[in-house]
Amino acid sequence: MLQLTPQSRVFLAREPADFRRGIDGLAALCRQRLGEDPMSGALFVFRNRRGTSLKLLCYDGQGFWLCQKRLSQGRLAWWPSTAHVGHRLSARELQILLWNGNPEQARMAEDWRRVA
Repeated sequence: MLQLTPQSRVFLAREPADFRRGIDGLAALCRQRLGEDPMSGALFVFRNRRGTSLKLLCYDGQGFWLCQKRLSQGRLAWWPSTAHVGHRLSARELQILLWNGNPEQARMAEDWRRVA
């Protein structure tokens, strides 16, 4: 099972991915386009060209998880521009995105961190 914690590293591929790709193809995109190791335990989020579906790729130490969400109606309400190759999201921003929201418009409290 995937665990999403505030410490989770989430990378968003801004360019659409070919959704015929499976685990190996998406892992190659992580290495080539995002410059990240797909076996690092980070969560990688991909979107199809039409903006109607998301795929999440994660390695849990034993194997890969590949999850897909396809919207039953409409398209994703938000996706960053493709000006840059990759984009980092916080865990709560990913939750908003998975519910087809706009993380940039969500009014959230700042992340709390203990100052040493």
